[in-house]
Amino acid sequence: MLNARYFLAYSLLMTAVVVASNFLVQFPLQGTLAGINLADLLTFGAFTYPVAFLVTDLTNRQFGPTAARKVVFVGFIAGVVLSILLATPRIAVASGSAFLVGQLLDISVFNRLRRLAWWKAPLMGSVIGSVLDTVIFFSLSFAPVFGFIGPNDDFAIAAAPILGVMSAEAPRWISWAIADFSVKMLIGIVMLLPYGALMSVLRPMPQVERAA
Repeated sequence: MLNARYFLAYSLLMTAVVVASNFLVQFPLQGTLAGINLADLLTFGAFTYPVAFLVTDLTNRQFGPTAARKVVFVGFIAGVVLSILLATPRIAVASGSAFLVGQLLDISVFNRLRRLAWWKAPLMGSVIGSVLDTVIFFSLSFAPVFGFIGPNDDFAIAAAPILGVMSAEAPRWISWAIADFSVKMLIGIVMLLPYGALMSVLRPMPQVERAA
């Protein structure tokens, strides 16, 4: 019964992160940084989405990879439903694929490193998972080679200065991907603070310790 309550809590947290990210993606981040117009590159959803890795890692730490995968699938279903309602089919495919693959990779990396220094498993899991998440989402969403999924976005594939400030040019979606990944890395490091604070409270179940 206790395990079921924890699983429900993690599932609700994951769903909340997915719902919040899908809502906040509508709002550009206003301001400039080193001459970069942040509104052209980022939305507030970029800052909430990486919290999903924290939820996955806490579940994995306490209950192991099988439970973590179940929580990820709950988030995947919520994300797909919201993407179908709020986005184009191409974005829905890209979003669901990126979330599922990135989170499952995070689980695998975390599980391999769980006996190392406390910060290595969550940090490396989120870093490697975020790399794949970013590549899959932005490639499937905007790269012309994946145009068979849905119509190409002419604005996204048009050339522009990288991050809006560099002399070199690239399709705009490349700059969006760079900015998004940078935020994922920043939030991934920040998420080590709540992860470390909760370690003494959310201890691994005995069966997880034995299997590790």
